[in-house]
Amino acid sequence: MEKNKNTIALVIRGLIAFLFLLSAVAKIYPSPYFAITTFEVKQLYPMGFSETTAAYFSRTLIGIEFALGLLILQRNFLRKLVIPATMLMLVVFIIHLTIDTITNGNSGSCGCFGELLPMTPVEAIIKNVISVALLVWLYKLIPAGTDKKNFWILTTVTFACILGLFMLAPIQPRTSDTGVDEPVETAVDTVTTTPPAIDSTTTTPTATPASQVEPAAIEQPVAALEPPKTKSMYSQYFASADKGKKIIGLFAPGCDHCQETAKLLTQMRAKNKDLPELLIIFMDEEAEKIPEFFQHAGAQYPYKLVDVITFWKLIENGDTPGVVYQWNGKKIKMWDGINEKEFKSSELLNLYKKPYAELK
Repeated sequence: MEKNKNTIALVIRGLIAFLFLLSAVAKIYPSPYFAITTFEVKQLYPMGFSETTAAYFSRTLIGIEFALGLLILQRNFLRKLVIPATMLMLVVFIIHLTIDTITNGNSGSCGCFGELLPMTPVEAIIKNVISVALLVWLYKLIPAGTDKKNFWILTTVTFACILGLFMLAPIQPRTSDTGVDEPVETAVDTVTTTPPAIDSTTTTPTATPASQVEPAAIEQPVAALEPPKTKSMYSQYFASADKGKKIIGLFAPGCDHCQETAKLLTQMRAKNKDLPELLIIFMDEEAEKIPEFFQHAGAQYPYKLVDVITFWKLIENGDTPGVVYQWNGKKIKMWDGINEKEFKSSELLNLYKKPYAELK
């Protein structure tokens, strides 16, 4: 009987250790800095964390997950401290996820397993409730007074895991904007859609008699033909971003879907000479792959490079690839990710050909 209890206790400890270690590893997959920063922007910022606080909290939290995953496998203060601390963390997660589900519904990923294993809040709640139940069972299986009492094992493992996360993904200063903003040679011709400005020193052309002007041209003011000029968030990277019709690509250089989207846009430009100019903002993750990105796309476009945090803000916490169609700085349509909001060429072709009156 005692042997069976020990076997069950060992199995539960192994399962809990696996879940915590998997959760911690998933939060630094596929690249530690990129994954942790994404976790901060998508999970911590909406909770009210500032950029500075989120950076420290995320690494500490993941470090503690690593530590608990390891400490559950040893016997020092196992029943007295490790199991209760593990249950406490899970209960806090359950409370947070429950509030989030009630407030925002059961949509999106909870971030428990990062981008490795997307999980809805309800799925995460069920997983955590089962884990708490297993820990309660484990607590009852382990006889009181059987813990070893080397406290230095707990502190050493915990601080080593937390410090390791700060070393693995050091907090980085925000990168300055870099890239190419000048006209570049591309595989397709570009057509300027903004009419040239009229020099005030030139001779004023002779007015056309009213009898020769179509009624529609008289009744509709020129200002109504296009949206009023406004300042978009992309104008800080490209001087021409808010001038006329523009397509803004929000891509990660190493993202296969981003490369395919850029290739599709190049093919569209080859068939539609009046397609708006494409401007690209890259996430600085895997920036060395930018030449490969343009090679796959079939053309090179003006681009800027921004840090991960800034990038997620520009894509409005959506997913890559992101494509924005805007006119005079006014966002007409934004596509992102590879699911229901993914970029569709037919939608862009339909939108950019429509007069402004039909877009209101």
